[in-house]
Amino acid sequence: MADIVLFDLDGTLTDPWEGITRCVQYGMEAAGYHEPDRRKLTPFIGPPLMDMFMGEYGFTKERAELAVEKYRERFGEKGMYENEIYEGIEDLLKALRDSGRRLGVATSKPEVFAVPILEHFHIDSYFEQIVGSELSGERVRKGDVIREALRRFGVKEGNGAGRTETVWMVGDRKHDVIGAREAGIPCVGVLYGYGGREELSAAGADRLVSTVAELKELLLAL
Repeated sequence: MADIVLFDLDGTLTDPWEGITRCVQYGMEAAGYHEPDRRKLTPFIGPPLMDMFMGEYGFTKERAELAVEKYRERFGEKGMYENEIYEGIEDLLKALRDSGRRLGVATSKPEVFAVPILEHFHIDSYFEQIVGSELSGERVRKGDVIREALRRFGVKEGNGAGRTETVWMVGDRKHDVIGAREAGIPCVGVLYGYGGREELSAAGADRLVSTVAELKELLLAL
């Protein structure tokens, strides 16, 4: 049985496209870059913001920091609520909780944003632990977030010898899969999010599901 299930947030529990792309656009404008087509900003959903601004758009560290600062400015005011919960998620969480699973959230999003988003959708009470990154830039890598989640649950990393609990990660991007592997736990990749089959398969996802209904069936069977 999967005793503990850790969920990514963006692209797994909720669809944040509207808010994230608007906030990225806002941050870019402040840093002197104009991108009128928000569809091109979809890859920002999931990865750490600094990585995207610097790695994908060639921003200097200083310029990227300004873009992130402005992103968070708008996100904290309205962007976090320009968001939709995926259909069937609350039913999934209730079924898992009622079956005795312990649930947590492990997201690269700052924890100070993750908690009110889950509260906004009235699903925060399903989670024993909600773990995210720090605004200071600490604990941004997904592997570090997952390790912190395991620490808060009071369990060792990995599902090997000496562990009495079995832990699974659920996410939609390669960062979720890679982070889970770093922490020694398996990962279910969800295809209804933003990574896609090719990305998740290449990263080494242990299972793939196409819908929330399939995810529920799989997790209850693990």
